[in-house]
Amino acid sequence: MHLAAAVLCVALVLPLAAAAAGKPTPVAPAVPPAPPNVTAAMAKGGCKAFAALIASSPDAASTYASAAGGGMTVFCPSDDAVAAFAPRYKNLSADGKASLLLFHAVPVYYSPGSLKSNNGVMNTLATDGAAKNYNFTLQNEGNVVTIKTDASGAVARVKATVLDADPVAVYAVDRVVEPVELFKPAPSPTPAPAPAPAADAPRAGKGAHARHRAAPVVADAPGPDADDAPPADQKKHSEKNAAAGAPCSGWFAAALAAVAVASALA
Repeated sequence: MHLAAAVLCVALVLPLAAAAAGKPTPVAPAVPPAPPNVTAAMAKGGCKAFAALIASSPDAASTYASAAGGGMTVFCPSDDAVAAFAPRYKNLSADGKASLLLFHAVPVYYSPGSLKSNNGVMNTLATDGAAKNYNFTLQNEGNVVTIKTDASGAVARVKATVLDADPVAVYAVDRVVEPVELFKPAPSPTPAPAPAPAADAPRAGKGAHARHRAAPVVADAPGPDADDAPPADQKKHSEKNAAAGAPCSGWFAAALAAVAVASALA
């Protein structure tokens, strides 16, 4: 009785074991690799000060961490650039600081080759999709890649590749990129004044005599006593009469003297 039951159990178990042996063993899904540590890569690539600013801003740190998994390109200012910008950074509010830090990253992965083939306006991690703010302009001139905004007349130049590990790329730039939403627009250059029209050249005379013609001589105006002076001919006649009368007066005086002497002797 027991032997028959054992044989029956074996007969039932063997087909089930054979069926189970024919099925493939399920494979656990592969775990995607963790995104690279962006701030650590910045610190090793000459952007230690900028990485420290991100770490000190909770909003910026969490946004960078979440964006790394979906693709991101970061433009981190060098330590010298951050040091030069520090006084202005300290004047920003906490939200302003976070926006500035997020402004240095775009939510798309750009390899070095694709970065050099792109030109135009780019959204950043600070961009509000509805407002379309916090944008900058990427420009390429040969192998030189620059970033420009309306808040500064200068441009930030890409100096080196810090990290290129799809889906994250990090590039070092030589200055802090200033969003116009936080800083006043740069003044427009003043246009140069138009040149003054050339004066007409003086017209030449008909000849050398005309070119060297002397200025007319102007007679002196008569003095205040000019009307009382006698005419020139009357003045000459008076002088002649005075000269002629002078000898007669002398003879008459001599005669009177002689008469006086004679009277005295008598």
